[in-house]
Amino acid sequence: MVNSTHPNIAPFEGELLPSMRLVRSPNTVRTMARLLVVGFVVLPIFLLLSPWQQSVTGTGRVSAVNPIERQQTIDAPVEGRVVRWHVMEGSRVKAGDPVVDISDIDSSILMRLTQEREAILRRIEAARARELSLSERIIGIEGSRRSALDANASRIQAAIDRIRAAEQNLSAAEATLVADRLNLDRQKRLLEKGLTSTRNLELAQASFDRSVAEVDRLRATLNAERNNKAALEAEQVKIMNDFKAAIEEAKAARAIALTEIANANVELQRIDVRLARQSNQTVKAPRAGTIFRLLAQPGSEVLKASDPLAILIPETSSQTVELWVSGNDAPLITPGRKVRLQFEGWPAIQFVGWPAVAVGTFGGIVMLVDATDNGQGKFRVLVTPDPNDDPWPSNRWLRQGVRTNGWVLLNQVSLGYELWRQFNGFPPVISTTDPDKPKGGEGDKK
Repeated sequence: MVNSTHPNIAPFEGELLPSMRLVRSPNTVRTMARLLVVGFVVLPIFLLLSPWQQSVTGTGRVSAVNPIERQQTIDAPVEGRVVRWHVMEGSRVKAGDPVVDISDIDSSILMRLTQEREAILRRIEAARARELSLSERIIGIEGSRRSALDANASRIQAAIDRIRAAEQNLSAAEATLVADRLNLDRQKRLLEKGLTSTRNLELAQASFDRSVAEVDRLRATLNAERNNKAALEAEQVKIMNDFKAAIEEAKAARAIALTEIANANVELQRIDVRLARQSNQTVKAPRAGTIFRLLAQPGSEVLKASDPLAILIPETSSQTVELWVSGNDAPLITPGRKVRLQFEGWPAIQFVGWPAVAVGTFGGIVMLVDATDNGQGKFRVLVTPDPNDDPWPSNRWLRQGVRTNGWVLLNQVSLGYELWRQFNGFPPVISTTDPDKPKGGEGDKK
């Protein structure tokens, strides 16, 4: 007990005066003050030491890696009307299963096309027979030409032999003529001297005249044989030219026949294509999948070739997600970046800065970033499953077209830096090196 002798202060035992109790701070205020003091001390340390995962957000849908496994349309192969559907919306089909029956507007077109095809086949057969006949004719003409040339060559050789014989006979006759001339001159000199008779002179004159006549005859014969040889040689040239003209004419006719065959084959292929299209009245599924929509009404609607009939969602062997990000974020994303995905219909709790504590999300890896936008300033990012993370749901549950939210993970910084960056509107931290340049190269030195 404390005793006081001051007249204005009343003694008390462990209690405040009533006036002091009136100005005393409540316990809640003092607790709040202590918490604020602790917060001002701990918060900077927390902001500096707490990690924060930067990310880029995007939205998209589930798709397939292989383009042929993505949504596709089944088109009409020919003009016509839908007769009967073999499937309904939601039906699962296999590759080759019938989807729809189509009938042509003209019911007799198949018969007319068949008749036209038969007529073309007959044309081809006739043209081939003509081409074969002309080929045989060419062979025959060439054989005849060889025979004619050989026969004429033999006649020319015989003329040469006769010319050689005529030349020899002419030489002998000329020698006889010289002898007869010498004998005639000798008989004349002897007659002048009276050493011979007139009879011998007359005989010498007659012999000389016969020799002159024989020489003239043999010269005429030699000239005739030479003219005959020249005529035979001209005949040789004429035979060659005539047969050459005949062969060229036959070859030209054969070329016309071959051209007709080629044109008929082109028409035949065109008819076969039309027949194949017309006979393909049952449109079949190109791949296994699910019929998503039926786009044509049976009976009333007239279809053109390549008009869509149905939409098929193929069964996918590999899943992917198409995320669309803004042009400001596209430069920050590179292949190989980690991604967290939230699929529509799957409950999830996502902590942007701490992906490790997220619940219900799935991991992915950036496979591709498009080089250009979609015309609206958005860039497509393809994301494939992360093999080191939990597997994505199967195709039965995770169908194509399911909307998806994605967070592409960037660098890890402190929470304080991230708040400071957000307050100042700075971009996220990115690498200072160009990923397309080799490490240790000139680009890094610069």
